[in-house]
Amino acid sequence: MPPKKKNKTIFVSYIFLIVFLISSLFSSFQLSPLNKLPDNFYTNIEEIESLNKDKSLGKFYSAEFENDKLETGEKSEKSGTVVFKLFGFIPIKKVKVDILPEEDVYIGGVPIGLNVSTKGAIVVSNTIVDPESGKVASNKILKNGDIILKINGKDLTSVADLEEFLNNSLDENPLTIEILRNNKTKTLTVNYIKSKDNTSRLGVWVKDDLSGIGTLTFVKSDQNFAALGHPVTDASGENTIPLSEGSVYDCSLLGIEKGQVNKPGQLKCLFTQSQKNGTITKNTKFGIVGKYDDSSDVIDTNLTAHLGGRLSVRPGKASIISSVSGIREEYEIEIIKASYQATEDDKSMVFRVTDKRLLELTGGIVQGMSGSPILQNGKIIGAVTHVFLKDPTKGYGVYADWMLKEIEEQTA
Repeated sequence: MPPKKKNKTIFVSYIFLIVFLISSLFSSFQLSPLNKLPDNFYTNIEEIESLNKDKSLGKFYSAEFENDKLETGEKSEKSGTVVFKLFGFIPIKKVKVDILPEEDVYIGGVPIGLNVSTKGAIVVSNTIVDPESGKVASNKILKNGDIILKINGKDLTSVADLEEFLNNSLDENPLTIEILRNNKTKTLTVNYIKSKDNTSRLGVWVKDDLSGIGTLTFVKSDQNFAALGHPVTDASGENTIPLSEGSVYDCSLLGIEKGQVNKPGQLKCLFTQSQKNGTITKNTKFGIVGKYDDSSDVIDTNLTAHLGGRLSVRPGKASIISSVSGIREEYEIEIIKASYQATEDDKSMVFRVTDKRLLELTGGIVQGMSGSPILQNGKIIGAVTHVFLKDPTKGYGVYADWMLKEIEEQTA
């Protein structure tokens, strides 16, 4: 082969090799969990070192703090910047991070009673019976589960506000109503019904408070707490309740209805609203947060743990803390899948209950266990949120750092 032709062949081969390598790296980058990280999350030096050791992002990638002089103790930094690198020296992404607190938190795992008052009025039924005529009157525009937020531009804070407005709006028909439906606001035009006693009605049953049970996840030393793992919603589950005020109560476990396929079980609990011991300050996508007046009845001062960030979560053995047996116990689970989760969601990981004791007691995950702490390597890394309807032994969990973020924003 002539030298020129041979050189040309070698040159073309190099070009193909370079293109192949670039293409392979691009594909690797596209598939890397690095692309699934949010713009801000909680971590620390220990988690970054573990990430590099385990090659969790892929064999080509590593991470390090931009400022390698993060101090510990009282002068520890609260935030920093993590740099992700290709081949250990080519920076490809920078992410602002918050530093996980070094203090231990008290481990939850006990059921608590919840009562929340909503801003506005929740439509319970859009069909009512007129007590005078016995005729059925219905409102075809408003739907069950709608939350009425405003009438003619005026904010409603309770059912009493709605009644007062209607009784003073006899000459304002139709009404412009702003509602929350499927977590989105909508503006509707609605005609009210005038009854024989000259009062006005919308043709719906409404209420402005909800009660239920959930599980406490953790309590900080300053008495701020996180629980439930998912938002408090209306009966339809479509709307996150806009919180006006809320309270938490001591709760007693009465019994358990075991979970079955397509029939979620539940914890049967009792609480009285005369025993309030804390205030709910936020109803968030990741559960409720608030502050205890006195948490002595719900915490064990000997049961503490650090909070772990999402970078420390690995598929494999873990555990949940629950009081379904009547006492606070640790039950084995297996984390099947964990996502770094670029967007906010209360389904951060998938797990399976493997502990025979818990399977015997509950059949798996049941309603009321939402908020049960998930532990891995001695750290609280998340909380139980949902059960799989077709398989009660499997459930979803939310990352603890989503919940921590809500507390930190509250106390900032």
